Amino acid sequence: MNQKRIIIAIDGFSSTGKSSFAKEIAKRLGYIYADTGALYRAITYLAYNTGFINRRNTVDVEGLARLLPKITLEFKRNPSNGLSETWLNGVPVEKQIRTMEVSNKVSHIAKQPLVRNFVDDILHGMGAQRGIVMDGRDIGTVVFPDAELKIFMTASPQVRAERRLLELRQSGSKESFDSVLKNIMERDYIDTHREVAPLVQAPDAVVLDNSNMTISDQFVWLSAILLKRFNITI
Repeated sequence: MNQKRIIIAIDGFSSTGKSSFAKEIAKRLGYIYADTGALYRAITYLAYNTGFINRRNTVDVEGLARLLPKITLEFKRNPSNGLSETWLNGVPVEKQIRTMEVSNKVSHIAKQPLVRNFVDDILHGMGAQRGIVMDGRDIGTVVFPDAELKIFMTASPQVRAERRLLELRQSGSKESFDSVLKNIMERDYIDTHREVAPLVQAPDAVVLDNSNMTISDQFVWLSAILLKRFNITI
């Protein structure tokens, strides 16, 4: 059965599970998945390795302006697991961009207007055909204000820190809970106070507070919305 194809824009705070939720939605609906955070992380990873952001998080904006036109960013499907992965300049960087080092710097890069414009251009190209799920900080407010469904995800800082710490532990990191919680709260402040496209809830977004919800709970919640609003089954 052919179903209406829409844009689903998922915004919200870091470590609320936006990417995991968006990936599974795209998989179940047969949509394209675009991880906007991964695009910003890839730029941050490259900027740090080329000296355009230092250990004190000072950004060389002129250097970034020279760098961005020379890079390529894309998502490719990994045939071994069926998941979308981030490629930078023809090289897979999914693992490299998920480190705590990149997490500590990404908000400082992402708030730069030239970086946001660069990423927005990539996203607009991806969304031209509808049938896409995107997650980030300003998808429903700036990138796709005409998205048919906007979701704003939130959870308590403590819950989000626990989730992030579990991810880091699985990758071998020895970060402490306190340092991860501090990073979460610093990113919240930067994301909600930046001058360009701050993190805000779109007026027509539906709020998903998943502090005490499983993935199954979230899909029960989503299924009801998709069926009622768009006659889409998932």
